[in-house]
Amino acid sequence: MFIDTHVHLQEKALRVDVDKVIARAREAGVELMVCVGYDYASSVEAVALADRYKDIYATVGVHPHDASTLTPQLLESLYELARKPRVVAIGEIGLDYYRDLSLRDEQRRAFIEQIKMAHELGKPVVIHDRDAHQEVLDIVRQEKAGKNGGIMHCYSGHLPLAIDFMKEDFYISFAGPLTFKNSKKSHEVAARIPLDRVLIETDCPYLTPEPHRGKRNEPALVTLVGAKLAEIRNKPVEEIAYLTSRNARQVYRIKD
Repeated sequence: MFIDTHVHLQEKALRVDVDKVIARAREAGVELMVCVGYDYASSVEAVALADRYKDIYATVGVHPHDASTLTPQLLESLYELARKPRVVAIGEIGLDYYRDLSLRDEQRRAFIEQIKMAHELGKPVVIHDRDAHQEVLDIVRQEKAGKNGGIMHCYSGHLPLAIDFMKEDFYISFAGPLTFKNSKKSHEVAARIPLDRVLIETDCPYLTPEPHRGKRNEPALVTLVGAKLAEIRNKPVEEIAYLTSRNARQVYRIKD
């Protein structure tokens, strides 16, 4: 049984037939999914889905694209939402210097404020990092972001950086790009890091794995990411499913 550690079932592309999407995930052997918020509205929807389905948990947070919206009032609303019983992490938060949809100072401020919220609530963080590797690592170290554990979502950095994040008590999560032929950097990281620090995800409806690239992604396809990881590590798929699911339960503190 697999756990998809990062889904966006509240996105319109999946919400239109979410019952069927979840049924296909169950049939494929996906036992749990973590629905990740990226702004206040999507965080509210993630919590609502977690309340509705027993195999969904939620995270709440404001993505760096929307960092400029994180007012003191919104932060207080996030605090209240994050205290809900099926919220297992703060995220996705971080820095995105590829699109720069919010000013970088605003991104840094929102990132740090939400790390502090995670500390106060005793929850792990789910980090989005695009073209900001060193600065994300610097903030993680400065703010002790891994105090309650953390996840580097859809990891795209190199091996030495992954090692640095693991030293800060972070897990490294691989998504659909792991199945792409040109993802040599991801393949190297997946081949070398300890299996007790590896997670798998879809980030659906985005980043669809091969051989379905170009089509809508959904949680059932996390099995393809798991199969690719098993191939890279020369392990049975069942072992990878067990290990990555165990890791997901540990970082998210899921006991059921």
